[in-house]
Amino acid sequence: MKISEGLVATLSWRMTDSQGELIDENPEGDDFYVGGDDLLPRMAEQLIGKGVGDKGDIYLQPQDAFGDYDAELLLVEDRSLFPAELEEGMLFEQLPEGSTPGQPGVFYTVTQIHDDKVLLDGNHPLAGLALRIEYTVLDVRDPDPDEREARSALLDSADAGLFLPGDKPV
Repeated sequence: MKISEGLVATLSWRMTDSQGELIDENPEGDDFYVGGDDLLPRMAEQLIGKGVGDKGDIYLQPQDAFGDYDAELLLVEDRSLFPAELEEGMLFEQLPEGSTPGQPGVFYTVTQIHDDKVLLDGNHPLAGLALRIEYTVLDVRDPDPDEREARSALLDSADAGLFLPGDKPV
C-alpha cells in the first residue's frame, strides 16, 4: 500500500537543526494521519506515494516548519499575577487576569522566572529553525474510525506536536 491522503503512515524519524544538532528522534516510529493536521504540509506532500521501507530526507526552512521567530510573542509580566507553584516550562493558553492579553490560539511557555517578573514566550519551541528530517516508512494503513473522524493519529501520543503547525502546544 502506498501513502495517500486519508491513510495513516508509521514513520521512524530523526530531526536535526541546520547545524546537524539532534533535536529529537523516534526509531520505533509514530503514527501520522496524512492529509490532516498531524504533519507539516511539506512533510505530508513528500510522503505521498511512498511505501513501507521507503526512506526520505527533507530540509525545511522556518516558514515551512514552525514559522519565523516573532519577538512580539514575548511577554514580561509581574510575578505576583501567577500561582506560587509556577515553574519554567509551564504552558498557559489564557494568561492570568491583570496581565497583557495574549494572542488568541497561542500557548505561552514560562521561560524565565525572576523575583518580580516572569518571561513568557508564545513562539513554538522550534520557531525560527531550519530543520532536517530523515525518515523511514515503517507501515501504511487505513485509519481507525476515531482517527478518521479526528483526522489525526496522534490522539494519545506523547509526541503530538513534533510535526504539527506552530500554533499547537508541544
